[in-house]
Amino acid sequence: MKALVTGATSGIGQSIARKLAKKGWELILTGRNEKVLSEMKESLGNGTEIIAADLAKREEVFRVYEYCKDKNVDMLVNNAGYGLFGKFEDTDMTDELNMIDLNITALHILTKLFLRDFKKNDHGTILNVASIAGFMPGPLMATYYASKNYVLKLSIAIYEELRRDRSNVSITVLCPGPVATNFNNRAGVSFSVKPISADFAAEYALKKAFEGKLFAIPGLAVKLGAFGQRFVPYKLISAIVYNVQQAKKSSDGKGKALK
Repeated sequence: MKALVTGATSGIGQSIARKLAKKGWELILTGRNEKVLSEMKESLGNGTEIIAADLAKREEVFRVYEYCKDKNVDMLVNNAGYGLFGKFEDTDMTDELNMIDLNITALHILTKLFLRDFKKNDHGTILNVASIAGFMPGPLMATYYASKNYVLKLSIAIYEELRRDRSNVSITVLCPGPVATNFNNRAGVSFSVKPISADFAAEYALKKAFEGKLFAIPGLAVKLGAFGQRFVPYKLISAIVYNVQQAKKSSDGKGKALK
């Protein structure tokens, strides 16, 4: 079995890669940091290939697919992404558009291309990393939340299409709450509740993906938040999220976060 993992150099992506390797999977890892990718290849062994790429650039996304398309990939893990903190009017537009290209466009392209391959073989697993943010609006992180809404709704729609086709291909969307990764440090925010570990999120996500479940939402409180928000008016949710985000802002006020 072989998996492509994007954003594999840190956080949830790195944890997923290491857990798959322990299960005997061969891996193709991609990320921007070639040095870290090389270190991972050395630590994970001969069954690991790497391809350094900036998936915020569309041509790089297609290059990664071309590298992988004849390698009998069984699983796609779309993990690469980052967020920006700040009022929508203040965040840097270029950085924001790069985030959209990474969080949405790259995931969209890879999901479509690998889904087509998986459907031809009637076999394959797609694991898209979204967030609890995908269930709600996100003032002070408006574009990040919107990007995760896209990932969530796209995955749900594909799941139904696969179900109607009685396909053996599966798609799972991981929607964690706070996770202890470099995300919050780079964003200049801190969590008001204890985050789960990247290892826990990765283990839970893989379990649900291998079971063919649509949702992987680790933690009872996060599950309740994800599904309970449907009964709360959007204006109230937006006000609550604004206050939560404002409370998370650290003293240095930095605005960029990488997953």
